[in-house]
Amino acid sequence: MSQPLFASLFDETDRRPLTVSELTESVRKAIEARFSSVWVEGEISNFKAHSSGHWYFTIKDEGAQLRAKCFRSANSRIRFRPKDGLKVRARGRLSVYEARGEYELIVEALDPVGAGALQVAFEQLRDRLQAEGLFAPELKRPLPVFPGRVGVVTSPTGAAIRDILNVISRRTRTVHVLFSPARVQGEGAGRDIARAIRLLNQRHEDARRDGRDEDLVDVLIVGRGGGSTEDLWPFNEEEVARAIRNSAIPVISAVGHETDFTIADFVADKRAATPSAAAELVAAREDQICAHLAQAGQSLARLMRYKIVNARSRVQEQALSQAFDEVRGRLRDAGTATNSAQHRLRIQMGQALRSAQLRAEALSGSLAPAQLRARLAEARARFETAYVGCNAAIQKQTAEAERQLGLAAASLDALSPLAVLHRGYAIAQKEDGTLLREAKSVSVGDSVRVRLAKGAFGAHVERIEDEV
Repeated sequence: MSQPLFASLFDETDRRPLTVSELTESVRKAIEARFSSVWVEGEISNFKAHSSGHWYFTIKDEGAQLRAKCFRSANSRIRFRPKDGLKVRARGRLSVYEARGEYELIVEALDPVGAGALQVAFEQLRDRLQAEGLFAPELKRPLPVFPGRVGVVTSPTGAAIRDILNVISRRTRTVHVLFSPARVQGEGAGRDIARAIRLLNQRHEDARRDGRDEDLVDVLIVGRGGGSTEDLWPFNEEEVARAIRNSAIPVISAVGHETDFTIADFVADKRAATPSAAAELVAAREDQICAHLAQAGQSLARLMRYKIVNARSRVQEQALSQAFDEVRGRLRDAGTATNSAQHRLRIQMGQALRSAQLRAEALSGSLAPAQLRARLAEARARFETAYVGCNAAIQKQTAEAERQLGLAAASLDALSPLAVLHRGYAIAQKEDGTLLREAKSVSVGDSVRVRLAKGAFGAHVERIEDEV
């Protein structure tokens, strides 16, 4: 049994030393064969992202540490970015870095411990974009009140586009939809969504440059229906967030259900709980608008009727005031005096005619027929002359009476406030009906009522000028 042992002492092959490279290579092969796939849990430290895209870091616990690296081809599939102090669970294979003789873990998958990778990635991107100011309220743009053209970015086969079109077609006939299809789930969906947003913006800018106002896009709806966190993840990608923020068109984010929140919701100008809710924001019901306008018109008509009735009542009240009563009384007195003068004049004229006839009859009875005829002819001539003179006197007195009546009427008309109004003057009153005689009786901003010869109007005092 000792022969092999003694033989080995003199065996030159077994006694040949290995080079460091040979020994390290043998150790590497043995380790890689034994630990081709292993899970390791620990805390990240000394994390470094190399310009080549590779990650280098250390995984440690209380008693030991392990060097690790993650090549760019592998870390492009990791949703979050590692950082010092983060506890992770890494899957990979052990190998030996022969140049230094150190074993290391080649990481192929990495998950945070205690929180999902997607949640960590979401929080990291959210905090970073918020620090850049992409969520600032002052960047939010108002949505157009009556948009004419709405751009939609979503899947052509999903329920979201059907819901949006149904809501818009049901609520309005004036909104047109410009659809830019994009994948909203899976690898590369975020890049597809960002491309669709940029495409609609380019079309908008081309229409603006060419003066085609009818082709301008007033607002964008970017979203999809509900799903898992993984399904909604494209709307959490940085490329999509920056495309929304750089959009020249206001953007409504409509992703998932009411309880779902994505980075797109934070960066968009407006968040809608669902795609249908987004469509309702951009398509106000025309019947509701018409009903509102009709109601406003009825309210305006009622207000105008109330104003007219109130103004008529105030006019009637002013017309029945003492000043107008005095004018009407004086006009009635003048008319009565005129009528009395005319009546007396007619009586006097009748009496003069009867006296003349009586005198003529007495003279005709006392004369001979021949003389009577001569004297009658003479009397008739005198009578005709007297009659003509009497008529002339009557006409003269009538004309004089009419002239006096005209003068009295003109005097009364000069005293009438209505005549003053007809000459272009106006009566100004306070709101309580008090007549205004001095400018200092009102203040700037007061409401006054101005009565004209025909009608009245309300006014506001803008300035007061002292009497010169």
